[in-house]
Amino acid sequence: MAMNDDLSFILNHLGEDREHGFNAVVPPIVQSGNFTYSTVDALRQAMRNEFDVPLYTRGANPTVGMVRKKLAALEHAEDALVFGSGSAAMAAAVLSFVKAGDHIVCVRKPYSWTGRLLNELLERFNVSHTYVDGTDAENFRRAIVPQTRLFITESPNSITFELQDLRAVAAIAKEHGILTVCDNSYSSPLFQHPIDLGIDLVAHSGTKYLNGHSDVVCGVLAGSRGQIRQVMAKEFMTLGAIPSPHDAWLLLRGLRTLELRMHRSADSAERVANFLEAHAKVAQVNWPFLASFPQQALAKRQMERCAGLMSIRVKAEDMAGVERFCNGLRRFLMAVSWGGYESLQFPTAATMDTRAPQGELPWDLVRIYVGLEDPQALIADLEQALARI
Repeated sequence: MAMNDDLSFILNHLGEDREHGFNAVVPPIVQSGNFTYSTVDALRQAMRNEFDVPLYTRGANPTVGMVRKKLAALEHAEDALVFGSGSAAMAAAVLSFVKAGDHIVCVRKPYSWTGRLLNELLERFNVSHTYVDGTDAENFRRAIVPQTRLFITESPNSITFELQDLRAVAAIAKEHGILTVCDNSYSSPLFQHPIDLGIDLVAHSGTKYLNGHSDVVCGVLAGSRGQIRQVMAKEFMTLGAIPSPHDAWLLLRGLRTLELRMHRSADSAERVANFLEAHAKVAQVNWPFLASFPQQALAKRQMERCAGLMSIRVKAEDMAGVERFCNGLRRFLMAVSWGGYESLQFPTAATMDTRAPQGELPWDLVRIYVGLEDPQALIADLEQALARI
C-alpha cells in the first residue's frame, strides 16, 4: 500500500508540512482572515488561484487546507472542500450543477435540510424534483425525464436506514449523463467509499463522526478536482458558508481518533442492536447489519462495517409510553445529531403533538446513537427504561 493510502498516515501526517509550522507536532491554527504579498505580481498570481493559495480565508486557508487534503484522501477523491455545515455542503453541490428548468431525482426521506433545499428553495427557481424509493435502483431510471441533471442518494439514511445500491444507481446515471451525489455521513469514509462505487460527489455532515467530539458544526464535499474547483469558484466563495480556522483545527484533532472511535462505536452498536432485537418491548430494530434487516446483503456488500446509529420501534400503547421510555434513559442524552463520544436518543414523538403519525415516520420510533461508553452499561440503561413502557 502506498504511503498516502495508508490510513494511519492520512489521519496523522498527510498535508501537515510541519516545517512550515515551526516544526510543531500539533499544527498551529492560522487564525488570519487576510494574507499579504510582497509584489504586485505575487498578489496577482494569488488572486488567480484562490483554490490553492491563501489570499482571504473565505477561500483558501492553511489550516483548512490540511483538512481538505486528509478528507479527499479518505474519500478516495481528488479534492475536497470544508463548509460551515453539512447542509451547506449538500446545498453547494446541488446548486452548482443545476439551473432553472432542471430536474433532480432524490431518495425518499433524505436528511431534513436536503428536503428543504428541494422543497422550499429550489422550487422557487423552477428546479423540480422527484422522490423515489431508493431500495430499488430502477426507480431512479423510471424517474428520469429529459431535464434530469442530478441524482441525490443517502445510503443509508439516518433515521430508518434504507440503502441504495450505489454501484447500480451510479451506472444508471452514467448511461444518461447525470451527476450523482451521496450523503455518506452515516458510514464515514472508513466504512463506505461511494466514489469507488461510481458516485461523483460525496457529502458529509462533518459534525458527526469526522469531528466526533460534539464541539464543531461543519460539512464536507469531495469529488474530482474539476468538480470541486467549480463548486469553490461559484457557490463556496459566493455564499461564504465556510468554517473558521479554529473549527478546521478541531476537525483535524477529531480525525486523529476517527479509526478508534468508529470501531469502538460499531462494536458496541452490534451488542446493543442484538440486545434490543431480542427484547419483548421492542417491535423492530433498524440497523443494516442485522440478519432481520431487509437489505443486510447489500449493506455487507458495499459497507465495510455498520456504524453506531440505529432506530427502534417500541411496543407502546400510546405516545405516553414512548415518553416514559425516553425520559427514563439516563446514559442516552436526549438531543439531535449523533457521531460524538456521547450516546444519544431522539424520539420522533418530539416532533408530534398527537399519537397520529406525521409524514413518513411513526410516533413510536426512537433513534439511538451508541457512543463510546461501556456497552454493558448502555444495555443496562436501555433495559431499565424499556421496563417503564
